[in-house]
Parts: sequence; structure tokens; C-alpha cells
Amino acid sequence: MTSVPTSGATAAGEPEPSPGRFRRLSSRSGFGLIGPRHGRHSVSVDQLAALTLPIGDDGVVAGVDAEGRPAVLGLNRPTAYDVVLIGGLWTAQVLALRAAATGARVAVETGRPQAWVQMLHAMGGGQNGLAVHEVGRVPPQGASAGTPVLVVRDCGMRPPRGRVASGPWQAVLTLLPYLSPVAPRLIRQARLVGVQRISPDEAAELGRALALPRADVEALPTLADGLTLWCAERDRQYVMTQPTDAETGLLGTPRRMD
Repeated sequence: MTSVPTSGATAAGEPEPSPGRFRRLSSRSGFGLIGPRHGRHSVSVDQLAALTLPIGDDGVVAGVDAEGRPAVLGLNRPTAYDVVLIGGLWTAQVLALRAAATGARVAVETGRPQAWVQMLHAMGGGQNGLAVHEVGRVPPQGASAGTPVLVVRDCGMRPPRGRVASGPWQAVLTLLPYLSPVAPRLIRQARLVGVQRISPDEAAELGRALALPRADVEALPTLADGLTLWCAERDRQYVMTQPTDAETGLLGTPRRMD
């Protein structure tokens, strides 16, 4: 039998805590004074597993991995976080919707505002966490722990350097439809790179830039719509983005081309 005492409780019959012990306990912020003493609450070793809580990663659910488990992108961070997605607008918009659903404000910098109009209207015309700006016209966002921000840069093959950079509680996701001359610079700066279906030549070039295994390089030209290879410094994971009914009604089904 293994005993698990409750916080601040002592077993009946124990001596009063010494002044030194009291000072050590009371100095711990949030515990306060020692209350009435009660008997210990005990469970068997076999029952301990029932006390665990299912705690997962905090962030935006990008889809599911090969085992069907939720794959989460931790976009809201106290440090600068840059993401590059070489893929389709559909995936970027799903991530923007889901980021807004977590409480983040989303600022879209785009040269094709008409592609975001329907999504903007569906979210209340910018009153519910989404704003669309012309290229180079994104104002300071005032990101904080209470109001994190995701800046989505949908600026074509050669996005200019952004006026609003990543910073504490402000992540920047840059969407590239294909590899371009600016891609190597953006990839070097990024903490996370997502790759959807690309040509064999692009796959070979990207494989060298990201040090991908040959199997991944050969797989990239064959990826299905909605499937993304996410690459961090030492990790790689294939993630299938599966839309909800509401997302399908608003954005349609997964697609690589726009």
C-alpha cells in the first residue's frame, strides 16, 4: 500500500510542526497557513494510474499523425517563432482559423485579399480575431501572453521582408506556393518548415537544404492533398489535415493547388 498525503495535511497524532518547519512551509507561495490535521488518504499501487490526467501539448491542431494522434503546432510562445509552409492556401487558412479558435489574433498580409474575403466575413468582418492587410501594411500587433498573435504572410513567391517580425507571443507563418529564390533564406530563419507536394527537382533541392533522408525526398512529389511533412531541427512528422464540417463548408476540401 502506497500513501499519497493531501497537501498541507498531517497524520493524526503527529507532533505539531516545529517553528523552522513552519517557516519553510509558509514561505512557499500559495500554500498559506497549515490547516486542521486529518488522516492520510491512501490508495493502492494499482489505483495510482487512475489519478493521472490526460494532458497534451498546447497549440493549434494541424491534423493527425500516422498513428491517428492529434499533431499540435505550438505557435503561441514567449519567444520568436517563424514557420514556413511550402504548400497551398487551403492549409494556411485552416491553420489561421484554428489559431483564432485558440484565442490568438490573426493578421493576414496578402497580395490577394479576395482569397481571404469569405473567411473574413465568416469571422465577423474582422471583429473576431482576423484582420486582412495589404502587403507591407501590417501595423504593430501588440502581442502579449494574454493576446498572442499569428501573422500569416501570403505574399507570393518572393515575399518582401515583413514590417512586422516574429517576437514574444507573435509567430509568423510565411506561405510559399513553391520553392523560390528566397526560400533558402526563409528556411534558414524558420524554426519549423512544412512541405506539401512539390516537383521532384524541388524535392531534391529541399532535401539538401533540410538534410532529408532519401525516402522523404522521394515521397514529397507524391503527397496527397492535405498531407504535410513538418520538419523541425531534429524532428520530422507527416501530418494529415482533416477539416471539420464547418471548415469544409467555408474552405472546401483539402487541395494543394489554388
